[in-house]
Amino acid sequence: MNVAQHIALIDELCYRPFPAEHGPSDVGASGPGHHVAVLAAAADSDPARWAVVVDQYEKDRDAVYEVLASRWGDTPPYNLQTVLLRTEREEIPGPWAELSERANVAHLWEVEGTGRWVAVAVTDRDASQDLQLLALVTEIAPP
Repeated sequence: MNVAQHIALIDELCYRPFPAEHGPSDVGASGPGHHVAVLAAAADSDPARWAVVVDQYEKDRDAVYEVLASRWGDTPPYNLQTVLLRTEREEIPGPWAELSERANVAHLWEVEGTGRWVAVAVTDRDASQDLQLLALVTEIAPP
């Protein structure tokens, strides 16, 4: 997918109904109050290749950010590491807890007029896991 396709998918998810149950979807996974779309994915256990893919996905994430920031405004990076630390002592809503387990930082916007939030992140927390460029669309405000 290219950046235009990523943006089109995010736009579509901002209006797609949420399912009543958790499960796979045509773009990744969905559940009550959220959609997680896999914009790009790579399974590679070679550490040198992993670093190259992380770098590419970060560039792709930042390209998506530029387009969405021009539309919804510049936002500072959202530190998911602090969200992960908070999961040890408080109840963090599902999509945010799961995203914080997989990614260190996200770009985040509240989409005016939809009641939804959009986050774009690279799942770079654990080199033993598949790398993904994800878009989270949720009606659940970030913690």
